[in-house]
Amino acid sequence: MGFYQDRVLPRFQDKVMNRKATRPVRARVCAGLEGKVVEIGFGTGLNAPYYPPSVAEVAAVEPSALCMRLAQPRVATSRAPVELAGLTGERLDLPSEEFDSALSTWTLCTIPDLAAALSEVRRVLKPGGSFHFVEHGLAPDAKVERWQHRLEPLNKRLAGGCHLTRRIPDHVEEAGFSLAQVDTYYFEGEPKPFGYTFEGRALKV
Repeated sequence: MGFYQDRVLPRFQDKVMNRKATRPVRARVCAGLEGKVVEIGFGTGLNAPYYPPSVAEVAAVEPSALCMRLAQPRVATSRAPVELAGLTGERLDLPSEEFDSALSTWTLCTIPDLAAALSEVRRVLKPGGSFHFVEHGLAPDAKVERWQHRLEPLNKRLAGGCHLTRRIPDHVEEAGFSLAQVDTYYFEGEPKPFGYTFEGRALKV
């Protein structure tokens, strides 16, 4: 899976995750970001066009060198300067209480040790800092949930370790965040097992 994971999947995701339907979601999730921002799973920089003027700088956490190369045109036109700040969200080589905001879009599904990653996000945020996220995960409908459990092993192999059965808000709360807002819905145009979405913000308290 090395060649596929390293060379094929980043290019595929760059196209799939730049669909028209994702763009207003990215704009909503990025609204309200301010100051110094750490973005977990920077990918190919698809959020960069939506950083508001209140963002001073972005620390990008991204394991794929190809993703960072594909991101360069978006980084070059970003309102805020972007610097690669690490390869894994599970262990951030960043100072504690350094960042005003954190951002994750369709990333938490792929991190093997999600608890460690969320603990690190909380550690590097200042008190009162905000964590903005949009993620997919476990649906509330029994029939959809059954399909998610059936499909998850194959999906993890084909989609970079992507889990379908995580209750993202529960994990965020368990990491010590206070949920300020969570909207849930089936994503437009996405098969239901892959598209149940959690869009929200949480605060470090």
